[in-house]
Amino acid sequence: MAWAGWGAGPAGAGSAGGPGRIFLGLMAVFSVAVAVALWREGRLSPAAIALAAGFYFALRVAGAIGRGRGRDDDEP
Repeated sequence: MAWAGWGAGPAGAGSAGGPGRIFLGLMAVFSVAVAVALWREGRLSPAAIALAAGFYFALRVAGAIGRGRGRDDDEP
């Protein structure tokens, strides 16, 4: 049987509706923590990229961007 890969058909990775807000919130926090750690080491370019990732995840949590804007999939 061949491997279908990410997002292959109705049973692919996106079929469950994407990442939940809790996961996205954790990713935002950890991205900012990585950005701070990199900045303290003097690695400014990677720090800026990690900070941009944190901003992106924060926008996803807030529902400003993304496929499920305004939905909270983590709540029953």
